Amino acid sequence: MEEKLTVLENRYEELCAKSEQPDFYSDPKLAAKLLREKRELEPIVKAFRKWKQAGATMEEALSMMGEEPEMKEFLQEEYQTAKAEREDLEEQLRILLLPKDPNDGKNVIVEIRGGVGGEESALFAHSLFRMYSMYAASKGWTIELMNYSETELGGVKEADFVINGDGAYSRMKFESGVHRVQRVPETESGGRIHTSTATVAVLPEMEEAEVDIRPEDIEMQVYRSSGAGGQHINKTSSAVRLIHKPTGIVVNCQEERSQFQNREKCMQMLASKLYQMEQERIDSEVSGTRKSQIGMGMRNEKIRTYNFPQDRVTDHRIGLSQHNIQGFMDGDLDSMIDALINAAQAEKLGKGAEE
Repeated sequence: MEEKLTVLENRYEELCAKSEQPDFYSDPKLAAKLLREKRELEPIVKAFRKWKQAGATMEEALSMMGEEPEMKEFLQEEYQTAKAEREDLEEQLRILLLPKDPNDGKNVIVEIRGGVGGEESALFAHSLFRMYSMYAASKGWTIELMNYSETELGGVKEADFVINGDGAYSRMKFESGVHRVQRVPETESGGRIHTSTATVAVLPEMEEAEVDIRPEDIEMQVYRSSGAGGQHINKTSSAVRLIHKPTGIVVNCQEERSQFQNREKCMQMLASKLYQMEQERIDSEVSGTRKSQIGMGMRNEKIRTYNFPQDRVTDHRIGLSQHNIQGFMDGDLDSMIDALINAAQAEKLGKGAEE
C-alpha cells in the first residue's frame, strides 16, 4: 500500500506544480480535468502524510526510550498515541483507495412514479419530490424539471428532473428502488392506516457523446405540454417524446419553452437510460459477480419504509431505523445516506479481504 500511496503523492505534487504554471489555463478543459484529479488526490495525500508522520513519531519515541530511561513512561504514552493514530489513518487510507464509481461526480436524473395505492401513492410521490427538492437545496444543488404530471388532488403521477451539483450521484444513487409509506391518507375520512408505494430511479446524467445513439433508431413525437407555462405552452407543440426503437425506451420532456430545448434534454435522459441498461447487462453477464445490495436498488426492490404513526423511517438494506420522520421528509437525509455510504464501503472492504 505504501508504494501505491507514494506514486499518488508524487502525482499530486506534479499536479500542484502544473497548476502554478502561467499557461495552465490555456486549455480550460484540460485544466478542469487536472484540477478535478488534484482534488480527488488531496484527501489521500493528506492522510498518507499524517500516516508517515505518525510512523516517524513512533520510531523517534522508541529510539529515545533507550537514551533517556527517565522519560520512558512519557515516551511510551507518546508511542501508543502515535500508533493508535497510525492505525486509524491506515483504515481511512484503505477506504480512500477503494475503487471509485466513475459516475460519482456527475449530475443525476431522478424519476419518481406513483406505485401501488392509487391517489395516496401519487400524494406520496409528491412528498418524495418535495423531500428531494429540499435535500438538493440544503446541499446547494439546483433542480431542472423535465417532465411533471399531477393528479387532481395534487399528487404526482410522474416527475422527471435533473439535480445539478458536484457529487450529486455519489449520494443520490442510494435512493433507487421502491419506497413504501404507512400513514393515514388525507383522502381517508375513517382514519385507517394505508400502505402504498412509489418508485424512484436515479441515473447518472450522461452526454450523448458518451453513449452510442444512432439517429435512425430514434422516433420523435411532438405534442402540446400539459404542464404549467401559460398560453405559449398551450398553443404550441413544444413538448417532445423520443422513442428508442431497438429497446422501446420512451422519454418525455415538456418543461422548456422550445421544442429544441426539450429534445436536447430528452436525448440526455435517453443516453442515461441506455447507459444504465448496458451496465445492468454487463453485471448480469459477468459470471460470479456479486452485486452490492446497497446502492443498487432496482424498481422492484423495497428499500425503505416511512411509518408515520410510529414516527420512523427504516432502510431495509442496512436495517437502520431513524425517528423524526417529518425532518426526514423535509430533506434531512444526510445521516441516512452517510450510513449507506459507510455500509457500502465496509462491504467493498470485506470483498477485498476475501479476494
